[in-house]
Amino acid sequence: MRAPFTLERLLVDQDLSRAHSSNVKVLCREIRPNDTGPVIDLLTRGFAPARDRNFWVHAFARLSAHATPPGCPRYGYLLESEGTPVGVILLIFTAYPTPEGHSIRCNVSSWFVAPAFRAYAPMLSAVALKHKHVTYFNITPAVHTLPILEAQGYKNFCSGRIVSIPAFSWRSRGCRIERISVPLRPGCDLTDFEAGLLQAHAEYGCMSLICYADGSRFPFIFQLRPKYRGLIPIVYLIYCRSLENFIRFAGSLGFYLACRGVPLVGLDANGPIHGLLGHYKSEDPKYFKGPNPPSLGDLSYTERAMFGV
Repeated sequence: MRAPFTLERLLVDQDLSRAHSSNVKVLCREIRPNDTGPVIDLLTRGFAPARDRNFWVHAFARLSAHATPPGCPRYGYLLESEGTPVGVILLIFTAYPTPEGHSIRCNVSSWFVAPAFRAYAPMLSAVALKHKHVTYFNITPAVHTLPILEAQGYKNFCSGRIVSIPAFSWRSRGCRIERISVPLRPGCDLTDFEAGLLQAHAEYGCMSLICYADGSRFPFIFQLRPKYRGLIPIVYLIYCRSLENFIRFAGSLGFYLACRGVPLVGLDANGPIHGLLGHYKSEDPKYFKGPNPPSLGDLSYTERAMFGV
């Protein structure tokens, strides 16, 4: 949600502006598989130069392969004028198991509306957020959109992040860390969903790890990020069952990562964490709207993991 609105882009979209001046109808509907080419063209123009066409081709390939819950759009929604996409919002829907059944989460990802049609943006947003049983969350809101999110009913669930050196934390005795290399066999200590989650994120290029301790398996997923301050390798915590689990095994995980040349781990937080050496900074806030607030330490099946944002 960081596409800049510039005069240059307005000039690029002057053909759409002429269409708008003719009072043509604008429709909002679900993105279909045969829409992907024109939608990719629109997103490429809207997010240039930060994200090129290859980025969006890659993103749509990931969405196409993702296990989208029944009744939810696979890609998201678009605004259409005279058969041409003029606005788009990408959505990542995922069903998570709960004791009561399933809870559906939706990562509200990239959106762009051509300048001449920006008056229709609220219609696009209203359709995207219409599923009342879904928990929506936004992990990359632009600063200028925060008042809009709050007006739409979003609430903050994460105020910042920590850059930590977990290898300096206490190491759990008898703990063993392994990177998954073969399909995992679920059991009482690792659910079917978690086994699939670890495998899917390994295919996304993430580092899917299993911590063996006390006769049980504990899953963790990390994503390699651009070097911290351009110098030091860093990964970001994409998934753990709880931050308490990460703190418990921080020393062992940190030692494993440091031995592989990655001494730093970034993670979402609402302040400094006792027992974890690191620097907390209030930046990159995250917001949610819906019945089930996301857990800190869980960015699975989001644009960060799937698209590499």
